[in-house]
Amino acid sequence: MRTAQIFRLSMAHPGDLSELDRLIAGGTVRAVEIVAIIGKTEGNGGVNDFTRGYFTQTLMAMLAKHLDEPAEQLIREIPCVLSGGTEGVMSPHYSVFCAGEGEPARGAGPSLAIGTAFSAPVAAEDVGRRAHIDSVANAVRAAIAAAEIEHLGDVHFVQVKCPCVTVARAAAAIAAGKTPLTSDPNKSMAFARAAGAFGVAVALGELAPSVFQEGSLLSDFSIQSPRASISSGVEVESNEVVVLGNSARWAGPLRIAHRPMADALDIGAVVDVLADLDIEAKPQVSAADAMKIATVLVKCEPDRRGKIRGYRHTMLDDTDINAQRHVRGAVAGLVAGVIGDGRIFVSGGAEHQGPDGGGLVAVIASREGSA
Repeated sequence: MRTAQIFRLSMAHPGDLSELDRLIAGGTVRAVEIVAIIGKTEGNGGVNDFTRGYFTQTLMAMLAKHLDEPAEQLIREIPCVLSGGTEGVMSPHYSVFCAGEGEPARGAGPSLAIGTAFSAPVAAEDVGRRAHIDSVANAVRAAIAAAEIEHLGDVHFVQVKCPCVTVARAAAAIAAGKTPLTSDPNKSMAFARAAGAFGVAVALGELAPSVFQEGSLLSDFSIQSPRASISSGVEVESNEVVVLGNSARWAGPLRIAHRPMADALDIGAVVDVLADLDIEAKPQVSAADAMKIATVLVKCEPDRRGKIRGYRHTMLDDTDINAQRHVRGAVAGLVAGVIGDGRIFVSGGAEHQGPDGGGLVAVIASREGSA
């Protein structure tokens, strides 16, 4: 049976893969078993955040050395999803997802399953449109099949990295007689995230394709997927998908659980998702239980209504600091305070991903003493 392992590693800068390089050289990690990377780099998270591409380029060059395959090929086989911005107490890090062979523990039950997929490149004129939604949905279905997850309810977290429209991509499309949804890169990132969330919802059976129009994106926030985590960036041209769930076809001690976060103050959701994995927070996770946690994945969004629990917030009005940077720092502090560890993946831009103004939190932890 296949078994999943996760290695959560720190970095000194966005191109620092030294910890992973040492683990591969020492035999702890087999490069051939690496199936995905999800991490946080210390950029701004915006269109011009090139820390994500820098990390990816460095990673693929290193893996090419160990696998004796060209980096240009590996980048189309191993999803590398980076979220820029390590505001507040967040620590730059990356989680390495590996899939190997293992034996099931007696009575262990379903274990963490990982599936990945890539779509075809998304044309600039399709970003944020129905074709983009369909592309994501098909890739998610392929990743679920690859993970051998039999029931859609056993999918707990779907990470998608979507392309956005840069000024250059928009100009090229227009010159070819095509019309992008927007030529504004920042708006394009938001539409791409929305399309990704709709695509996940369609693939998971949460949303029927016939009940929404393209105009529903970024307008009808009653449409949401509480299991979608979507990022967008200039460093990708295809949709890169990582599906995480539990499956009886997988062995190993790791399990995943998720909870929707109602808002940026929903500490209860963090406590509850830990309890789902038999980890108690009172108010912080003990050092022994913290060792069981393999990785923490969070999406969040500044409430566009301008209030949290009835009280005004100023994130959307701040000209000096982007609202996404505000909310990433705030939610990271809340979650890290419970976990007792700043190596958490907290990504902003949660349009249609969990409750409006909130998001979701997923935790992967071991049944045993350490992850």
